[in-house]
Order: sequence, then structure tokens, then C-alpha cells
Amino acid sequence: MPIFEYRCEECGETFEYLVMGAAEPQCPCCCSPKVCKLMSACGFTSKGGGGETVRRSAGASSCGGCSASSCAGCGH
Repeated sequence: MPIFEYRCEECGETFEYLVMGAAEPQCPCCCSPKVCKLMSACGFTSKGGGGETVRRSAGASSCGGCSASSCAGCGH
């Protein structure tokens, strides 16, 4: 069962919804059924140095303090 991100067209609230079967999401803030699915960054898991597991979203693959394309390049 996937989790999707939605934005309410009535009040602008952004929320996540666990899709179960044919259930249709509605805004948890104003209960409006007028919602649109957003494009979300996918998440990934990688093994860092020393065997620790690092979980990040694809949109956060590099930190703002360095010019490396991934944290493996700068050690953060």
C-alpha cells in the first residue's frame, strides 16, 4: 500500500495519505474531497562507510555546506 502526497484545492493543506484499495483521500484539515496528487521525491537507503544505514529522500542527496554530489563525497 503506497503513501502518496496530496494538496487540497480548497484550503491548500499538504498531506500524506496511505492508499488502501479504492479509498479516495480527503483533506484532513477541511474534509474537502477536492485534492490533487503531488509528485514526491522518492526515498532510498544506502550503506555508508562503517556499515551504518543512511535513509534520505532523493531531494536531499547533498548537503548545503559542500559541493559534493552526495554525502559520501564529503563525509557528512
